[in-house]
Amino acid sequence: MSVTTLPSRRDEAWRYSDIDAVAAAWPLPAPESIVVPAGGDFRRAIVQDKGAIHQIEMIIGKGATASLHILNIGGAYGRIELAVTLHEGADFTLGAAQIGGGEQNLEIVTTVTHAEPGATSRQVVRSVLGGTATGTYLGKVAVARDAQRTDSEQDVKAMLLNRSATANAKPELEIFADDVKCAHGCAIGELDGQALYYLQSRGLPPAEAKTMLLQAFVAGVFDGAGEETRLQQLALAKLGELV
Repeated sequence: MSVTTLPSRRDEAWRYSDIDAVAAAWPLPAPESIVVPAGGDFRRAIVQDKGAIHQIEMIIGKGATASLHILNIGGAYGRIELAVTLHEGADFTLGAAQIGGGEQNLEIVTTVTHAEPGATSRQVVRSVLGGTATGTYLGKVAVARDAQRTDSEQDVKAMLLNRSATANAKPELEIFADDVKCAHGCAIGELDGQALYYLQSRGLPPAEAKTMLLQAFVAGVFDGAGEETRLQQLALAKLGELV
């Protein structure tokens, strides 16, 4: 994941990035390294609310469990990049939301490598974008040749509040084992007009009705987070700014 030379949009992992913002932050510090020992249990919440490039390299040991919950909402450009390696029987969960408006450019980029048999991974990512904001999720799951009985899933959805906003999503599977269960799904759309009409017909103002639907859209990604309430409150506040 470490980059020694300034990337350009010709690099797949930086195709939709704000390269001027990347150049201003260059050179990047070394990625944060997290090692979850065999049988361990690691949980962490990350809030990107100022505009930053945050890189994490995580190794999850045999039979260990790790979960990350991410809220990406701040600054003109905010990028969170994860490289996760799972050993035998390890379990990894990612629940992430990115919410942006104006001219924000927000990115979540993940590479999850199933290096050994019997590991599981789940990634749930939700984006809400207004104005001319851009939200990107690039997620690769790589299954090594001997990583039989891998179970992996990517669930990616984005909601556009304006036709001028942009959502980019590329869930990707690279599988070299033959006894695996891997799936990915991706959807990009707009708020349900009938649901909005129903809520407004029950007396809710338009902005409140939109906020309620958007809150339901992103809330589930924080289930089980140690700071679930805080993440939901920050997400709701950001959603309120967009509607």
